[in-house]
Formats: sequence, C-alpha cells, structure tokens
Amino acid sequence: MAKTYKKAGVDIDAGEEVVRRIKSTVRGTFTKNVLTDIGMFGAFYKASFPALKQPVLVSSVDGVGTKLKVAFMMQRYDTVGQDLVNHCVNDIAVCGASPLFFMDYFATGSLSPDITEQVINGFAKACVENGCSLIGGETAEMPGFYSKGEFDVAGMITGVVDQKKIVNGKQIVKGDVLIGLPSTGLHTNGYSLARYVLIPKFSLKKRIPELNMSLGDALLAVHRSYLAAIRLLAKKDLVKGMSHITGGGIVGNTMRVLPKGRSLAIDWNAWERPFLFKLIQESGGVPEDDMQRAFNNGIGLVFIVAKKNADKVLRALAAAKEQPVVMGEVI
Repeated sequence: MAKTYKKAGVDIDAGEEVVRRIKSTVRGTFTKNVLTDIGMFGAFYKASFPALKQPVLVSSVDGVGTKLKVAFMMQRYDTVGQDLVNHCVNDIAVCGASPLFFMDYFATGSLSPDITEQVINGFAKACVENGCSLIGGETAEMPGFYSKGEFDVAGMITGVVDQKKIVNGKQIVKGDVLIGLPSTGLHTNGYSLARYVLIPKFSLKKRIPELNMSLGDALLAVHRSYLAAIRLLAKKDLVKGMSHITGGGIVGNTMRVLPKGRSLAIDWNAWERPFLFKLIQESGGVPEDDMQRAFNNGIGLVFIVAKKNADKVLRALAAAKEQPVVMGEVI
C-alpha cells in the first residue's frame, strides 16, 4: 500500500481549500500600500509615509495563550483571531504607533478548513476595525504534534510613528496621574490560573446571572482594541506614557514605562472589580498578589498624564463614550 502525504496526516487539498475560502476576506483588508496578492513567497508593503518627517517602524509579536483551550471546549473559533490582532495593535499603539500590517501563523495537527476559516475571518475583522492590512500568513499542518481539534496561533504586527511622536515615558514625573480604561474581561492573560480554578467547579455553558452570560462566553470576550482612545489623546498631546495591561498585571506593565527612580501609588478601590475576577479569586482562594500579577482586574489600559491635564483627559475620554477612572499617581 502506497504511503502518501495525506495518509501521513497532511492534507494539501485542505490547505488549498482554506486559501480559496479566505482570499476575498483577506483582500478586503488591503490598502493601496499592499503590493502583492495572497500566495507570493513574501508580502510587499510600500513604505511611503509622506506625512511623517522621521518615520520609525514599530513591531510586536504575540499569541493568545491558553485562552485557546476555552475556545476548544466551547467549540467557538470566531473570537481568538480578533483577540490576537487587538493585542498586537495595543502593544504598538501604546508606543504611539499606528498599525500598518499584520501577519499570522496558524498551526494544527489536522487542518479543518471550517475552523481555520473562522479564525482567519477574526483576523480580518479586527484588521479592518484597526485600519491595518492582513498581508500574509502561514498555515502549518503537523500531525502528531497537536491534540485532535487543537491549534495554536501567533501574530506579528508592524506599525509606524514619527520619531518625535514616540511615547516612551521619559517625561513622566512625580505627581503625574494614572487614568485607566476598562477591560472587556481577562483579555488574553491569566487563563492558565482561571482554568485551573474555574473549570473543575463550573460548566462553561451554564449562564451565570452575575455575568449576564455563560462563563464560557465571559472567558471568550474579545480582547478590545484601545487604538481609538489612544489616538484621541495623542492628537491633543496629552499623554506622557501608556501601558497595555497584559501578563504581569497593572503594576508589572506600567512600571515598564516609568523612568528610573519612579514608582506607582495605585488605589485598588478606585474601580469596581468585575465579577469574573471576583469569581476566580473567591472560588480558588487566590491570593491578592497573584490576582494583581496574573490579571488586569478590570483595567486594560493605563494612561499617564500631567496632573494639570487630568480633567481635560477625563472629559475627552468621556465624550468618546469611554469610562475612564483615576486610579493613582506616580511617586
């Protein structure tokens, strides 16, 4: 009996079917700067930035982590692609950069065109919402490497900022104010702890009244993009520093942008911690220190602004239908 590639577990036809399905969706993210179509060995993006005097490219790479395990259990794949794009966008936006293009890596044991299409549609949806192009990616089928029905994703993003507009925190001083914006849930961090605590005790598909949805839906809530809010304040030149609250929590991430000799005084009672975080802590007896280091606890982005500008920032964010909270200061 002939031993074919397909019998070894790699279905080339399935890969070609995925490309056929996603072509029009991916093309819908292209801007005039994208010079190649899907299928080339490399993706070409025209680096023309006439509005910028000293354009600087800013890049980042990330994954979704074990949030994927929740997606597998819920058999819902339409959100994780959005999570990944928005996470990457936020990471470069807090540096002052605008996203240009995104590339993805999708790896699985046995390629399902239906599942892969849902994930990539999520990439495309978030790229359109953030004004960036999905210009390339890699789909890898590796039988025996991943458990049945499981996959992993990674994303790479590139943006641009005028060198004089880079937000690096160098001007932060004692007395500057911390203003936070709410998260939409756990975003893409802390899921190993959340699953460890919650999965043995609760059904993912059972509706929890305090969440106003099922636990699974709450855990899969899309990691939001903060690009619009960041641009709003950047235009007004009101921001000294920004932190995207991911692994390491509010303190760990915000300390990254502070000058040497500066620290944080955070009022942890300044906002109501969403019920999902309370459920995790109370169900697992999770120490407060672990909660603060593993989760965003309801704050997904922190702006650092001069004290004299704090009221102006709060008004601008409120006018944009955000829900800002003064959560501390620099010391």
